[in-house]
Amino acid sequence: MDKILRINMGGQGGPEIKTEPMGDYSGLAGRAMTSGIVSKEVPPLCHPLGEDNKLVIAPGMLSGSLAAMSGRISVGCKSPLTGGIKESNSGGQPSQVLARIGYAAIVIEGKPADDTLYKVFINKDNVEITPDNSLKMLGNYDLVDKMKAAHGDKIACISIGPAGEMKMSAASIAFTDMELRPTRHAGRGGTGAVMGSKGVKVIVLDGEGTQARSPKDPDKFKEANKAFTAGLKKHPVTGEGLPAYGTNVLTNILNEAGAYPTNNFSSGRFDGAGKISGETEAETETARGGNPTHGCHKGCVIQCSGIYNDKDGNYLTKQPEYETIWAHGGNCGIDDLDAIAMMDRLDDDYGLDTIEMGATIAVAMEAGLAKFGDAEAAIGFVKEVGKGTPLGRVLGNGAAVTGQVFGVERVPVVKKQAMPAYDPRAVQGIAVTYATTPMGADHTAGYAVTANILGVGGTVDPLKPEGQVELSRNLQIATAAIDSTGMCLFIAFAILDQADTFQALLDLISGFTGAGMTGDDVTELGKSVLKNERNFNAAAGFTAADDRLPEYFKKEALPPHNVTLQVTDEELDSVFNW
Repeated sequence: MDKILRINMGGQGGPEIKTEPMGDYSGLAGRAMTSGIVSKEVPPLCHPLGEDNKLVIAPGMLSGSLAAMSGRISVGCKSPLTGGIKESNSGGQPSQVLARIGYAAIVIEGKPADDTLYKVFINKDNVEITPDNSLKMLGNYDLVDKMKAAHGDKIACISIGPAGEMKMSAASIAFTDMELRPTRHAGRGGTGAVMGSKGVKVIVLDGEGTQARSPKDPDKFKEANKAFTAGLKKHPVTGEGLPAYGTNVLTNILNEAGAYPTNNFSSGRFDGAGKISGETEAETETARGGNPTHGCHKGCVIQCSGIYNDKDGNYLTKQPEYETIWAHGGNCGIDDLDAIAMMDRLDDDYGLDTIEMGATIAVAMEAGLAKFGDAEAAIGFVKEVGKGTPLGRVLGNGAAVTGQVFGVERVPVVKKQAMPAYDPRAVQGIAVTYATTPMGADHTAGYAVTANILGVGGTVDPLKPEGQVELSRNLQIATAAIDSTGMCLFIAFAILDQADTFQALLDLISGFTGAGMTGDDVTELGKSVLKNERNFNAAAGFTAADDRLPEYFKKEALPPHNVTLQVTDEELDSVFNW
């Protein structure tokens, strides 16, 4: 993984391909790579859908190796949703394959002169770009089937659906899983719209003839990988809860904590939570011949993915995750698992961020376009987006736009990106993360739910402001570093609680790279990534005023705890005073 592939879609005679050495980006990977390139090469004031924006796709530092949990991939650009820098993270097979082919990043730049759609094919020997307008407006599922027919079933695909082609700000980029299903997504921030603006429909990766990347110190790497895997398996979250129930194990937990946003963040408890919980979901999957335990990429030992079949036992979608179940479920007052699974399938096929779409539908319901709990109407809204109707184009551009169009005040966004499945009044650590991360409201940027709710890595009272800034700050730094390694963020549960597992991770990285890695090195890596991202946003016009939650979170008390946001603006402004 020692080279960068640049594809200029605005070349004089069509797309131009150039392979170059790492240069200034030597040693970078994943989020460090995407944010490094975007912050250095993309004009902060450019139009996100214009020729000056760049789409960067980068596997992690350990991707393509035999390291457990190392198959995450980062996508970076200037976001058409937030107007700031974006790193969106995904699982699936492409990270492993791209790394083994040898590319540390794909940089797609420029813009085609017309609306021709292109397919990119990459293997260890060649890169081919061909125009193929037969792919226009195909859903991700049909698109991948067409790629399998053309290239066999040993490939991995990176693609956009109709939403990306229509350049909607809620559009995602799909990454295929081990069964070649387009079920893993770089969902947040409208990355799919940027890929669509470049005229790229699909990138096909063929890893035939490649080998796993070799560690510099094989013995140290092997021993550390063994210890790291054992640490993940002995932790109750990564070894028991997530494999058994997936991420949706959180539904009952957050609902009991009074932090489960319901009916567009109007309450912290949902009466129908038990019907859509992880426990109910796993039982349903098992009864229908699906599977609640499944990995989205080779090397995954947590296995928090799953297979959701319909009532007739036929595959419908991957196991909808906690955020999706909440977004299309409790946040919209819907307690029908099959309806939620159908929306998940449609989102994946059209190429849409499930969090943004669920939050958008809830805002539309508050506007009176449908009643909370109306699953049929919610499915209809998603289909409107897929068809690109006038209403669909409004909804497909996210919650902030939908709230503006329909005159809704209570729109749960930061930097125009919708909040995920934790009410910031009842989980005040996540409020700090939502407000201050350069990404817009994003739980993964600094998952304070760990100490606020789960008692992982210590305990901080979720209903009080004390300790929340330090908690979010430390987690944002650690997360930026983890996102650069290619490791799944869920390893954080084990490394926060188990010192020996954290040391095993450091030894794993050291054994692979040949350079010693300490805890201080992890901190410095995370800080450097955040510095690049914040500098970009500042140059794009963001100020401290953008690091705020909507005012109603300070004014409206959230049942059942009847609490408002207690963290002050001054405290929010101190997050990056390290």
